[in-house]
Amino acid sequence: MPALVALSPAAFLDVLAREGTRIEAVLDRLVDETARPMETVRPPRIVAAMRHAVLGGGKRIRPFLMIEAARLFGTDGEGVARAAAALEMLHCYSLVHDDLPQMDDDDLRRGRPTVHRAFDEATAILAGDALLTLAFDTMADPATHADPAVRADLVLRLARASGVGGMVGGQMLDLTAEGRWSADGKPTKLSDAEIRRLQAMKTGALLRFPLEAGAVMAGASAADVARLGRFGAIVGLAFQIADDLLDVEATAEAMGKATGKDAARGKGTLVALHGIPAMHAELDRLIAAAAKELAPWDERAATLLAAAHFIAERQS
Repeated sequence: MPALVALSPAAFLDVLAREGTRIEAVLDRLVDETARPMETVRPPRIVAAMRHAVLGGGKRIRPFLMIEAARLFGTDGEGVARAAAALEMLHCYSLVHDDLPQMDDDDLRRGRPTVHRAFDEATAILAGDALLTLAFDTMADPATHADPAVRADLVLRLARASGVGGMVGGQMLDLTAEGRWSADGKPTKLSDAEIRRLQAMKTGALLRFPLEAGAVMAGASAADVARLGRFGAIVGLAFQIADDLLDVEATAEAMGKATGKDAARGKGTLVALHGIPAMHAELDRLIAAAAKELAPWDERAATLLAAAHFIAERQS
């Protein structure tokens, strides 16, 4: 079997931009002031804050992964785009809350003022809550998929990936490791295994989910869903390692947000534990592992492999 070759970087960026524009349009329609059936009114201020959070740019890599996973099995269309937009809403809610003074206390996100700076803290909290709720509203809507069993599966998977045993739980572990609740207020030195578990929850779960969800929407076999899930876990770890490297190596201008904050807080990262050269080598290993998981689909998976390269090698 010939080795799987990734889509070229230029071709990949074209596809990523095209699908990003598509998701932006869906988000623009879903996050507006028009009240839906069973709603009373959508207050303009909270809608404005929600739109500030979700329409402020970004790579849209999570929705892109869902679209490409579904496409791998011959499925595309408005329903997939809606599910992908729902995931992006949930991701953006997490960013709004992460940026709050009680969490990471950031002033910039994607080169613009964070929601609590552009509006206020109370509005930011409510906007995040509303985006989280709207994400599940969208995923559960028959317009997203005609089969209620599929919708229920998607909702359950998203809840597990984003909740107490996934992203939220990972964030709790991260804050605890920073020493915020220790008697002396000092960070805890985490082991390699503890850091990987934390990162698999905090970051990896919402990168694994879209690969599995896209396959589920397309009616893929349980074995194929599981294989794409393993690929998602690999790219999730690669994403976090790349992010931690950028926090050390990139400028705030390139990132559109403050850098160097992990070291200042004594945050446990694989970069801090093993060093920069070792983590660049780890990214190379992860790319090879990602290619191995995708190999059964040969050239049909070229775009997904290019996505893995993009995630591991990104500069911002």
